[in-house]
Amino acid sequence: MFKLHFKDGRQAPLWLVDERFTIGQDRRNDLVLEDAGISAFHAEIRRENGLYYLSDCDSELGTFVNDERIATRYQLRSEDRLRLGEVELLLTDPNKTRAHVEAAQRWFLQVIQGEHEGKKFHVGGSMTFGRSVKCELCFSDAQLSRRHCEFFLRDDGLEVKDLASANGVLVNGEKTAAAVLKPGDQVRMGSVVLLVIGPKVVTPVTAEEGEDATLFVRAVDLPKPAPKTRPATAGTATINPLRAAAQAQAAPAPARSGGSALGIGLTVVAILVAVGVSFAFLF
Repeated sequence: MFKLHFKDGRQAPLWLVDERFTIGQDRRNDLVLEDAGISAFHAEIRRENGLYYLSDCDSELGTFVNDERIATRYQLRSEDRLRLGEVELLLTDPNKTRAHVEAAQRWFLQVIQGEHEGKKFHVGGSMTFGRSVKCELCFSDAQLSRRHCEFFLRDDGLEVKDLASANGVLVNGEKTAAAVLKPGDQVRMGSVVLLVIGPKVVTPVTAEEGEDATLFVRAVDLPKPAPKTRPATAGTATINPLRAAAQAQAAPAPARSGGSALGIGLTVVAILVAVGVSFAFLF
């Protein structure tokens, strides 16, 4: 079920519960508007099979939806903006309001050049831009039209639409009548440049980009380190090579093996001679 909200907040929102809902200055209408430009029976909304259709009742100044004049049986959708004379209404679906509020909290417009430079504007629903004091984004630049363009949310995205301005709207340097905006886009109107700030978009990595991408390996996949050498036990002597070299130089040179054998031979001969002498004295 849809709700009608008054943009100027003059009264509480209205539920569209009946199959036929009429708008006009006549007291017999469901919604009585006494503003200038409103005909006696200006427009009506009919509900058929859960859908809502708006028809203009041959009003003098016409009925507009999203700034486009409509005739009969125009199907309405959530977030449509209705304008009858100087009265502006917003049509909402309460079931989707929360999602749109969350989306709106993510979009901003920051002035990076021109009047109000550095100021950041939060985009909520629909915002008109121009020289008129009735615009939510009001700038005094002489190059701007009174109602120059409009920024509005659609399907969680931000869009801009030129409202038949004299000098047009440029998105990233290209003139456009309407465009879907992305974070980082620059929108120029006259001497004012706005930077679009919005939610970040995660771009999937392509196969070519993946070849140069850094590869992160889990710790369990890494090769195991080589086992460390066990330290020497307390009973094992540790040899200092410098000290061993010094001791080798200080120690006397070992006797030659040939001299040692000669000494043993002479000793044996001397023993045999002594034994022979002893036997001579006995006999």
